[in-house]
Formats: sequence, C-alpha cells, structure tokens
Amino acid sequence: MMKKHWNEIQPIDHYSVKTNGIVHEYDKKVITLLYQPLIGAACYSLYMTLFTEVEENKLWSGESTHYHLMNFLSLNLQSIYEARLKLEGIGLLKTFQKTEDDKRIFIYELQRPLSPDEFFYDGMLNVYLYRKIGKSHFTRLKHFFTDSKINQGQFSEITRSFQDVYTSTSEQNVDFLHHEANIASKTDEKSQYIYQAKGKGVELDDVNFDFSLLLSGLSESMVPRKAFTNKVKETVLKLSYLYGIDPIQMKNVILSSLTADDSIDIEVLRKSARDWYQLQTGDVLPELTPHLSTKGNEKEKNEPLTKEGELIEYLESTSPKDVLSDISNGGKPSKADMQAVEEVLMTQKLSIGVMNVLIQYVLLKTDMKLTKGYMEKIASHWKRKKVTTAKEAMELAKKEHKQYLEWAQGKDGKQPSGSRRKPIRTEKLPDWFTEEDKSSKVKPSKDQSNLNFEEEKRKLEEELKNFRK
Repeated sequence: MMKKHWNEIQPIDHYSVKTNGIVHEYDKKVITLLYQPLIGAACYSLYMTLFTEVEENKLWSGESTHYHLMNFLSLNLQSIYEARLKLEGIGLLKTFQKTEDDKRIFIYELQRPLSPDEFFYDGMLNVYLYRKIGKSHFTRLKHFFTDSKINQGQFSEITRSFQDVYTSTSEQNVDFLHHEANIASKTDEKSQYIYQAKGKGVELDDVNFDFSLLLSGLSESMVPRKAFTNKVKETVLKLSYLYGIDPIQMKNVILSSLTADDSIDIEVLRKSARDWYQLQTGDVLPELTPHLSTKGNEKEKNEPLTKEGELIEYLESTSPKDVLSDISNGGKPSKADMQAVEEVLMTQKLSIGVMNVLIQYVLLKTDMKLTKGYMEKIASHWKRKKVTTAKEAMELAKKEHKQYLEWAQGKDGKQPSGSRRKPIRTEKLPDWFTEEDKSSKVKPSKDQSNLNFEEEKRKLEEELKNFRK
C-alpha cells in the first residue's frame, strides 16, 4: 500500500496545470500505446485530463480544486494521489507546491514522453513493456512506430544555401531597425515564448547505488575514469535498478563491456547485465510494480484493521458523492445535496474524512435531510476546533451531541419529540454516533451502559459488513 494521502492533499487544495513545452498528438499515441500498459488506466486518465485542461497552443491552465478532479475522474482522492505519484516516478509529471494564507496550491507540470526510438532503446522501460505485453504485441508496437528506411547514400544533395536564395538590401537606418527588432522580440517577466521540450524519461538518483564502492574495485589502469561518461553512469543506474545488481557485481559487468580504446560499450554493457540476470533467475524478465512504502504501512498491511479502523479508512478514502450514494443504497445523490456538500467543503476547507462524518451525522439527526445551514454550523465548529481526521470528527460529534441537538431544535423551532418520524427509506448508516432520544432523564446504570456499548458494537460490525458489500 502506498503512503496515505491524508496529510499530502485535500479536495479543497487548488492546482494549475503547466505543460513543459507543447505536447503533440503524436506524443499522445506514445503515452497511450507505450506508457499506458506500464502505468495503468487511472494514471493515463489523470495525465490526459490534466493535459486537456490546457488550451491548445498554450502552456498554462486555469485554477481548479482537487474536488473537481475527483468528480471528473470518478476516483477517490487516494487513487488520484497514487496515480500522481506513478506519473511522477515514470517521468511524465513534476509537482510543485506552495502554501499562502493557509491555502495550499499545486502546479502539475506535464512532461513530454520519450520519443519512440528513445523508449525502445531506453534499456529499462522497454524491458518492462516487453515483460508486460509479451513478444508478439511488443513487435507489433515496434512496427507501428517505425517506417521503411531509404538509402540516401545513392543521392547527391543539391539544396541551395540561404545566401544563394536571399540577399540583404542596405538601409540608412539599419542600426536603428536592428535595435528596435531586438527590443520588440523580448518578453516581459510575466510571459514566455511557447516552446517544445524534449522528454527526459525516468530520472533515477544514485542514493541506493554506491558509485564510490564500484570505482574502488576498478583501478585507473583497468578502467579509466573518463570512460564513466554521464550516459554510462545513467545506464549503470538503470541496469542496477532493473536487474538488482550491486556495485561489487557490477564491476565484472563493466569489465566485460570494455572496448579496445578503454571506453565502455553501452550495448555490450546492457547485454552483459542481461546475461548476468538470466544466470541468476532464468529467462523471467523483471516486472514494474509500485514501490512498497514505509515500515509503518507494512505494519498496517500485516496487522488486520479493526472494525472501527475499516470504517475510518472508508470515510477517509471515499468521495462525499460515493458516501451519499452508499447511504441511499446506490442511488444517485441529488444536485441540491451535492451543491450543499460542495459549498460547505470549500468554504470551511474540511478534509475528505471530516466531510464524510459530517454528512452521515447531519443526515441522521435531520430525518435524512441534508440541511445546509445545520451542516455549516457544525462544520464551522469543527474548523475552529482544528478537526482534521474522521476519527477526531467522530469523537467530537459524540462529545458535543447535546449541543448539536439543541442547534437542530432551534433551527426547526420545535420541541424534542420522543416519537420522531422515521425515514421512509432504509439507508445504510454506521451507528458510531447513534444516540436515541430518551424521554426519561434517569442516568443509565453501569451494567446498562455496558449493554449499550455491546449493542452499539454489534450494530457497527453489521453496518461494516453492509459497506463492504
């Protein structure tokens, strides 16, 4: 499981999209046919959606919120966050962030993909793609991105030069015109010319590969230091990551790729690394998989979540739209309900988990009506209390239940009624906040409290089963 998004991104956070140069239709074909099998449909949809937000022949989009992305892609924030990380890792996206006046703003800079020849000669991405789609489809894709080659050696070039075709006439004010043209060509500090950038592909760092250890095992007489060009170092990093070759093992791979003039042949280097890997593992090629996260997440993975933990994870990772739909047994939320949720979410800047707890609480306490004024009042209170997680919201809702009940009664202008009308529909709602109105003021005994706790626990477990269905 990847790192949770809760502290990294929220629906109310704003973003703008920038393209690192013009992205052409041909680049889209490369992303669709070569990158999509590696990154998956969610990443592909996110990239294309962000790209579409930038107008044609422009570099920047307008500003939007991540809530817009959640609705547009029909994905929860955790899925969008994970898709973003995968795009960053494979070199298709760079992310920048700043915070001003408690407002978090992101810039998503889309990167051009590698050209087809760069991809197929990458030495890492092409191997992962071959492993993913197989030889037959890989060969078909190679033919799609290649064309016949004409032998131009049999032809003589007869192209005329600029001076052969054009002449420059003399003007009296040529110096003045030259100066004026140069001044007029300059851009101001707030603008730039639209440009076409080159795809950089996957950028690997050398944090997990010790070059000093590798070089210490290779004396200057064996391999000159000048042989380690930037291209060679980049290839060594890729091969180390791809095949799991450590610096000591890499020494023999490099020695087998030396040429007569003491340089390193990159193609031979790749073949030597591939031969080493096949000796270790057979003919099974390595597969591209998302990187497993920190020890804390490994602990989460090994230890099953409690029932309450499952509910909290559901509330933290599900969009408000889907929560409303689950409550209505799969029914589509009304436009008025979604507008109310959207306005409260944006004005109070609540996290996704807190908003979902608020939706469930308000629906239960207002006879399944999503009352906007009541929502805003509780949301404002939670914001002042600095509530940021679903668990904190649940605990505060229980603690302040009587106060919130008075707010609801004050809005309706009615006295508490022991026989409140039940909703017609049978919505699925967790019972973490259920408190039946008591006509009697008698304080329950300790034994009765224990019985109530067990009953609430049983209801919660039953509701979680319903949620998982």
